[in-house]
Amino acid sequence: MKTVTICGSMRFAEEMKKIALSLEIKHNWNVLQCVYNAENRELTQNQIKALEKAHLRKIDLSDAIYVVDLDGYIGSSVRKEMEYAERSGKEIILNSAFSL
Repeated sequence: MKTVTICGSMRFAEEMKKIALSLEIKHNWNVLQCVYNAENRELTQNQIKALEKAHLRKIDLSDAIYVVDLDGYIGSSVRKEMEYAERSGKEIILNSAFSL
């Protein structure tokens, strides 16, 4: 079973939840989601840094990352995650090139 971490803009949080479900059901993947702060609370810089660190750890634990690039948008945080994954030898899967 492949383990993947979803990487994408929080503007696509609802879509990423649906994508995670589809990947688990249709492809039998173990998906580590990255949807945070659904309540839209204001976070401190320390909390944001802790979430970023936790997300990179999820990438470490994964075989690949699944990049959500809806509407052709990949933000700077996701680009950094892609660079991190590449340096770590992880497969990078773009949802635009992958059938759900």
